[in-house]
Amino acid sequence: MKKNGLFVTLEGPDGAGKTSVMEILAARLKETGKPFIQTREPGGIRISEMIREIILDQANTEMDARTEALLYAAARRQHLVQKIVPALQEGKIVLCDRFIDSSIAYQGAGRGIGTEEVREINRFAIGSTMPDLTILLDLSAEEGLARIARNKGREVNRLDSESLEFHRIVRAEYETIAETEPERVIRIDASGTLEETAEKAWASLKSRLP
Repeated sequence: MKKNGLFVTLEGPDGAGKTSVMEILAARLKETGKPFIQTREPGGIRISEMIREIILDQANTEMDARTEALLYAAARRQHLVQKIVPALQEGKIVLCDRFIDSSIAYQGAGRGIGTEEVREINRFAIGSTMPDLTILLDLSAEEGLARIARNKGREVNRLDSESLEFHRIVRAEYETIAETEPERVIRIDASGTLEETAEKAWASLKSRLP
C-alpha cells in the first residue's frame, strides 16, 4: 500500500494513560494545523466497535484465547481498510490507540498462545501496513492496576480483570518488542504525571512529523 501520511500508534499496559495522552497529542496536532484523525482499537468504525463489545464484555468469560485473538484481528482488518488506509492515502496523520503490538503482548504472551502465532494471524489481517512510529508508555503492572482501581470513572473490561502475573507478562512482552524494533518503538516512562508523560510523547511525535 502506497501511503503519504504518518501512522502513529500508542501502546502500553493497562493503566499507563494511553487514552489521556492521546487526547493531549490530538490537541497539539490540531494546533499545528496538520490534517489528522484520531481512532482506537478494537473499534474506530461501526463493525469493529461491535466486535469490541463482544471481546471486552466481562460476561464472556468462556471465550477461548484463540477466538479472542481472531476477533481482534478481524476488527483490525475492517478498521484498517475502512478508516486507517484511506486516511494515510490522503496524506493524514493517523493517531491510533493500540494496534498489532497489543495483540502480540496480550494474546500472544499474556494468553500464552504464542507471539509468532499471533503475528501470523495479523500478517494476514494487515498485510504490510505497520505503524511508522509507536509510542510505548511503560509502567509496572502493579502501578497500572492501582491506577485503574483509583479511577472510578474508567471502563473496567475483561482484560483489566486478569491477574497481576498476566499483566506482568504483557509488560515484559512490550519491553521485548521495544528492544527488537527500536527504530519504530519509542519507549517512554509513564510513571510520572500525565503532563510529564504527554510532553515526552509529544516530543517523540513532533520529531517524526513531516
